[in-house]
Amino acid sequence: MKESVTTKWLDSMAFETEINGHKIVIDAVPEVGGTNRGPRPKPFMLAALGGCTAMDVISILTKMRVELDNFSVKVEGDLTEEFPKHFYKMHVIYEFTGKNLPMDKLKRAVELSEEMYCGVSATYKKAMQLTSEIKVIES
Repeated sequence: MKESVTTKWLDSMAFETEINGHKIVIDAVPEVGGTNRGPRPKPFMLAALGGCTAMDVISILTKMRVELDNFSVKVEGDLTEEFPKHFYKMHVIYEFTGKNLPMDKLKRAVELSEEMYCGVSATYKKAMQLTSEIKVIES
């Protein structure tokens, strides 16, 4: 199986890419010739990890019949100082909100995503350090 996206130059430092039928403009800040019409490319790496693992966790918890009031995933990335600047570490924070949430099931869902199902996580682990934590908010 192969995935493919095409990124087309619009003007200056702006590009348009289409992913699964959705068009996204990627641009740079004015200091480097952009006009700030869209996000920079590297944060998409954080979003890819967050989205991949979040979908896994929700799918697994649904099958476990765990009911949540809210759920979010925050991904923090540390960039190198030298060029080419790249992420050398990412930290994932899973935040669950609900009543009497079963911590064992939350941990298991996160573990299954990180170790078995999330392809983004599997790829990133080969290139950098990945860490995570779980936060629970009682509602």
